[in-house]
Amino acid sequence: MYKILVVDDEDKIREVLREYAEFEGYEVTEAKDGMEAVRICKEKDFDVIVMDVMMPKLDGFSACKEIRKFKSTPFLMLSARGEEYDKLFGFEIGVDDYVVKPFSPKEVMARIHVIINRNSRQKSEESKKELIKLDGLTIDIAGRNVYVDDVKAEMTPKEYDLLFYLVRNQNLALTRDKLLNDVWGYEFFGDDRTVDTHIKMLRNSLGKYRDYIVTLRGLGYKFEVEEK
Repeated sequence: MYKILVVDDEDKIREVLREYAEFEGYEVTEAKDGMEAVRICKEKDFDVIVMDVMMPKLDGFSACKEIRKFKSTPFLMLSARGEEYDKLFGFEIGVDDYVVKPFSPKEVMARIHVIINRNSRQKSEESKKELIKLDGLTIDIAGRNVYVDDVKAEMTPKEYDLLFYLVRNQNLALTRDKLLNDVWGYEFFGDDRTVDTHIKMLRNSLGKYRDYIVTLRGLGYKFEVEEK
């Protein structure tokens, strides 16, 4: 069952959208202002957030920007204002669609349906990219598993992080500093020998497929795959 968060300071609008959404089989949660919406989104996940723009305490655009800091949930904005500037601003901050009040509840539900279908297709395509097979090497990024000739490789958490980062950036030259910053983080205190040590461990874990990790002398490494 898909989950929708409806955020509007008007009780009647929330009531109507809940009625239509539940009739179509959605699970609905309500919030009466942007502050409440941000709090709820920190505790729960939703498939779509329907958000009014003009609300007390925290307006819809500001709430959207706050939620975007920790969630990538699609947004459908509701507004009594139909100026082009408002729509452009909404799209710039990551809004997926925009409906101007007064609106037809059926139109809102149709747009929600389109957003969910589009998002589902994107997730499906992304999940396919998260499973990579190269000869007898299988890298399941989504499941966080690596198989060498159908035998699960036992790696340290950082080996997994390093391999997945290399694979996601395959055929790109990656410096040791970039690997340190992106895999270990800026808070890491150490030197680039840390990268070399983990690359050595990772190659041992990959066995005969170790040559996918190429050393770039004086620079760093890359995960090299021949393009077909």
